[in-house]
Amino acid sequence: MFSQTDLVLLQKGDLINHYLLLKKCEIKLTKSKKQYLYLELADRTLTLSSNLWENFSKIYLELRTGDIVKATGSMDDYLGTPQIKIISIKRTDPADNISPTDFLARSKRNVEEMKNELKIRIQKINNSKLKVLMDQFFNEKGLMKFTSAPAGKYWHHSYLSGLLEHSLELIKICDLMCDIHPEINRDLVICGALMHDYGKTEEISFDSSFEYTTKGKLIGHIVISAMLINEGCKKIPDFPDELRDCLLHIILSHQGKLEFASPVLPKTLEAITLYQADELSAKVNAYKSALSELKEKGKWTKFLPLASTDLFNHGILP
Repeated sequence: MFSQTDLVLLQKGDLINHYLLLKKCEIKLTKSKKQYLYLELADRTLTLSSNLWENFSKIYLELRTGDIVKATGSMDDYLGTPQIKIISIKRTDPADNISPTDFLARSKRNVEEMKNELKIRIQKINNSKLKVLMDQFFNEKGLMKFTSAPAGKYWHHSYLSGLLEHSLELIKICDLMCDIHPEINRDLVICGALMHDYGKTEEISFDSSFEYTTKGKLIGHIVISAMLINEGCKKIPDFPDELRDCLLHIILSHQGKLEFASPVLPKTLEAITLYQADELSAKVNAYKSALSELKEKGKWTKFLPLASTDLFNHGILP
């Protein structure tokens, strides 16, 4: 593994001489219709933008999203947002032996510990039909991809093993709500937590960067998850129709609102529990991530379109 200073540790004026993952490479227009090359460059800790204003045609033709590049320049900022001021940028040579996975962010939690936590929780499912159904998806092959996948491309848990981390958070929240409200069917809502984002293993590719697959763009993770569950239920003799439909309803409604891509609104205790748990896990993680990118003296993040606000870092220690 090569050694270089993490981007998140650099200050304005610090020199850049880094291997970085190219996450975007697009020609854009200024308000005066002048072309420039917009780049997004990342290491494990941070993604930064960079603009090239002159002599970028050859660079644009040579570079592709997902490439590992060698960039030189310095840290800069625009309206308080860190950027990279590039002097030179080129694709790496295969002889450099740099892997794209070296630049993908990873969960800070121990993956093996999370895998064990997941397996133990699945073993606690009491409903025999649901237990058999979950064993179909969380076998050795299914676990391999599920425990490596990110939960998102940008907004929350957008790092390797993020899907596993996010799902475990939902399970804990749902278990707590079942303790408070015993009317909630615990097995049903836990299976919903396990499967609500399972389709992201097919929606997002994560070999060299986080990109939506063709299947992901055409169908989306909600429908992919529902299709997998429906096919899985068919393989289990006498799987109850209403149990299947209630589990499918949790999946189809887990984003809570029609405008957020849920085909239906939550209509059961388990569905509303999972929707709110998902919101809590996702937004806390996303807010934490945004705040972590602030420099030491910063108090406010930039405006975050997905949050519809900027965020305040109060600095009060827990």
